[in-house]
Amino acid sequence: MLRPQLNPSSSHHHTTTTSSSSSTQLYFASSSCIASLRRPSPPSLIAGAGCRTTRRRQQGRQRVVVRCASSSAASSASEAARRGTGSSDMAPAAVVKVKAVATIKVTVEGLLNSLRPSKAIDNIRDLIGRSLFLELVSSELEAKTGKKKATVHSYAHKVDDDDHGVVTYEADFDVPTGFGPIGAVVVTNELGQEMFLEDLNLTAGDGAGNSTVLPIRCNSWVQPKSSIDEGTPGKRIFFAKAYLPGQTPAGLRSYREEDLKQKRGNGAGQREADDRVYDYDVYNDLGNPDSNGDLARPVLGGSKQFPYPRRCRTGRPPSKKDPKSETRKGNVYVPRDEEFSEVKNAQFLLKTLQSVLHAAVPAAQSALIDNLSLNLPFPSFFVIDKLFEDGVELPGVEKLGFLHSIVPRLLELLRDSPGDKILLFDTPANVQKDKFAWLRDEEFARETLAGINPYAIELVREFPLKSKLDPAVYGPAESAITADLLEEQMRRVMTVEEAISQKRLFMLDFHDLFLPYVHKIRSLKHTTMYGSRTIFFLTDDGTLRLLAIELTRPASPSQPQWRQVFTPSTDTTKSWLWRMAKAHVRAHDAGHHELITHWLRTHCAVEPYIIAANRQLSEMHPIYQLLHPHFRYTMRINALARSRLISAAGIIELSFSPQNSVAYDKLWRFDMEALPADLVRRGMAEEDPTAEHGLRLAIEDYPFANDGLLIWDAIKTWVQAYVARFYPDAASVAGDEELQAFWTEVRTKGHGDKKDAPWWPKLDSPESLAHTLTTIVWVAAAHHAAVNFGQYDFGGYFPNREYLGGEQTRPWNSDAAVQAAYAGFTARLKEIEGVIDGRNKDRKLKNRCGAGILPYQLMKPFSDAGVTGMGIPNSTSI
Repeated sequence: MLRPQLNPSSSHHHTTTTSSSSSTQLYFASSSCIASLRRPSPPSLIAGAGCRTTRRRQQGRQRVVVRCASSSAASSASEAARRGTGSSDMAPAAVVKVKAVATIKVTVEGLLNSLRPSKAIDNIRDLIGRSLFLELVSSELEAKTGKKKATVHSYAHKVDDDDHGVVTYEADFDVPTGFGPIGAVVVTNELGQEMFLEDLNLTAGDGAGNSTVLPIRCNSWVQPKSSIDEGTPGKRIFFAKAYLPGQTPAGLRSYREEDLKQKRGNGAGQREADDRVYDYDVYNDLGNPDSNGDLARPVLGGSKQFPYPRRCRTGRPPSKKDPKSETRKGNVYVPRDEEFSEVKNAQFLLKTLQSVLHAAVPAAQSALIDNLSLNLPFPSFFVIDKLFEDGVELPGVEKLGFLHSIVPRLLELLRDSPGDKILLFDTPANVQKDKFAWLRDEEFARETLAGINPYAIELVREFPLKSKLDPAVYGPAESAITADLLEEQMRRVMTVEEAISQKRLFMLDFHDLFLPYVHKIRSLKHTTMYGSRTIFFLTDDGTLRLLAIELTRPASPSQPQWRQVFTPSTDTTKSWLWRMAKAHVRAHDAGHHELITHWLRTHCAVEPYIIAANRQLSEMHPIYQLLHPHFRYTMRINALARSRLISAAGIIELSFSPQNSVAYDKLWRFDMEALPADLVRRGMAEEDPTAEHGLRLAIEDYPFANDGLLIWDAIKTWVQAYVARFYPDAASVAGDEELQAFWTEVRTKGHGDKKDAPWWPKLDSPESLAHTLTTIVWVAAAHHAAVNFGQYDFGGYFPNREYLGGEQTRPWNSDAAVQAAYAGFTARLKEIEGVIDGRNKDRKLKNRCGAGILPYQLMKPFSDAGVTGMGIPNSTSI
């Protein structure tokens, strides 16, 4: 796999090739032709002594051919060539010197391992140059036998160990005449511990000071040979160039197939932490029946009753009390390359998931009101304000076990002072802007368009509103919200019929989704629940006015159905009832956001794409290289969520109702996950070829949609150009066996409970492929950013990263057309950044600019350092 420059984290160590390179190869030809490479001028030459160069034009490219007369190399080089090729028909008449530079990232764990007694052995291996064994793989087969050419191999020796935790190894090769293009490098780790290989750089010179660098981006763990399970080769292969399956050079085909076979595994046994096996399983690890019978949970996925996407198989043994469930012992396996980097892990442990809400908030509650026996969350708004003003005195060190569990941005500072410890909560941005904004109806309505859950609001398309639930179970289907009530709240400026025809009525519909779970949730101590409908009117100035809220409690064996409609009022009692009704809707919206818009539609839905890509797309496949940056860290975050958030008694399960499987069954479909399709489905836009982005928005000042469509189009343009470079026609898409296997597995295994749905797109043309890939990238990157990174800004006051277009997303191959398209993508994202800044200063756009209003920044592509509530990371990360 090629790329235009090195990983930014290590680019200061080595020379890089130019980003305009269209096709860099180290090629060692037969007979008198030793080396050739294709790349734009000025050329870098690779040759041995006594070479001459010629230049030819071929299909618009300048081809530089280095021709050398056969000559004997030094005896040591000849011997090395004989050892490297191991083949009698490759005479050591002439060789080309190739240097490999490997960059290894030293981890904290590695530093700790340096204290092991066996480290002395590793030091000796480093000293004698026997710690890293490299083999150059030819892209060609032997002409006479049709078998793989023997590799050219060499041990690498350590040459540098800097202060930034980067260790550099070098190896020298004598590549013989007739070896052909170097297609891959096989790496064997001879040390006693795993190593993180950042990159390999192969450099060949012509003896006259000219050289060419072939960079290979690795960013992968290489396990020690001594720890590999019996029967599993202790080697890793890293490919030098991207190829579609049908275009794979003959010498690399078996390597390509074997690497995929290793990543698929055999579906048996318990996975170990150092494995790189990707396989599927159902969500049967959410409960913990062996610990407590009350913690038993149904299996999600694999049944009509509880359909669900699949997650990564761990192979942990079944529960003793419930054989259908998996035990919860030990760390949750994810493939080794899906683990957090140490920097990411440190950020995660300090500021993320394993949450202080589970224990710190009760501790704060205890410290502030000293009355946990009442089990009352907060007795007044004053108590909540004290969290942000004075912080909370923490208990002694022996009781601080919960501090390993932290929700994003919840803790700004743990302050040490003589005799006490203070937990200080960062004031959310919306409270900094306007402390009482959450009380206003205008802010309540605005956040449906520019808050953390902009995916819930929809157009009212028929009236009266009706439930689709069984009336025999849940009561009358027709809503209690009447036309007369709405027209009164609209100040009689128009009828409901006119408002619907003019697309002026919108709603949050949490009625049918929540109503089946009301009684279950109300059975919990000090907890209540309703289904809700909330109606808004679009005013002439482009803002939404909150008209009415309906709360419903279904019938039960002991009580009839109860429902009531609340409206704004100046009456003291009614005004507080109105505020309480809004609080219920905010709670419903928070549950919908966290479990459906956020967890289900991004984290959960994306994991099957990751598994299928790694099982069916070779790492040299261009589509794998396109998608890989957008999958980073997602599987580890999901594993942690399964163990601590959505699991039995987890934070989210305690805070939000568990209707995820029903939502997946009723709401999720891949073809509606594209932003334009989602907007059309909710009635928030209609197709219009004459409008910008091909859509006419129902609400012109809809910040999420306005900015999101800019990002969608930028991603689409980039992906279309990338796909066009590798797939010239429909036949090339349909004939790509790996690509078709990937998409088949996404449908039939990863989302197997929906495998027969008619709406799955077919990958039968460059256009359908580009649209499918754009949707995946959008969901993993921009959709997730929109619903994740504003959580504390909007939700921290509970009454109320590497980025897209950066170096990590840059294509691995050095194809000039691909690099040009990516440069255009990056430039467009920077333009979008300026457009969004301009919109946030436009006072005509009242949903994103004005006194006490947070500017909408969740779709800004880039971010400053720290947690800023802006920036679109490549992947579903946190």
